[in-house]
Amino acid sequence: MSVIVIQFITLDGIVSDPDGAGGTPTGGWAFRHGPGTAGGDKFRLGSTLDDGVLLLGRTTWELFSRLWPTRDDPFSARMNAVPKLVATRSLTDTSAWGNSRIVDGDLVDAVKREQRDVIVAGSLSVVHALMAEDLVDEYRLLTFPTLLGTGERLFPAGGPPAYLECLSAEQAGAALLARYRRAAR
Repeated sequence: MSVIVIQFITLDGIVSDPDGAGGTPTGGWAFRHGPGTAGGDKFRLGSTLDDGVLLLGRTTWELFSRLWPTRDDPFSARMNAVPKLVATRSLTDTSAWGNSRIVDGDLVDAVKREQRDVIVAGSLSVVHALMAEDLVDEYRLLTFPTLLGTGERLFPAGGPPAYLECLSAEQAGAALLARYRRAAR
């Protein structure tokens, strides 16, 4: 089992409000580069979606549950079919998006018990909780040529050091997809 974090990110490390749904002044930065840059399987998840589980925080799940079920292209079919775990303290009904269920008990314990690969999309509070426990095995970052100067960062100041190894880097539209994994210990 591996924990794979996928994120849209700016050159200065900001991950908040890439689609503008949060209503921040700089929101929507990922989609200013055209729909082709952010659409489809840009994170090269492929069969990982078929065999793994998607882990989302409540806010990301609510956004995705309004978008994905109405789509029917091959990648959307995978997103709709994958089992989904929702980390939430307030949501009680996940019927809006098939194959979704609320994480039972402690998030970190649930991830440690999981037998499948865990893909974390967006969901910064979930990512930070897993980072704090050194549970992230791989980061797949779609880096956009944008500098915002303000917003929430994937790697916050004062966080623990992380030593990563670059697996690959390739252009994806206007962005760059880079894959990093935890360096050997």
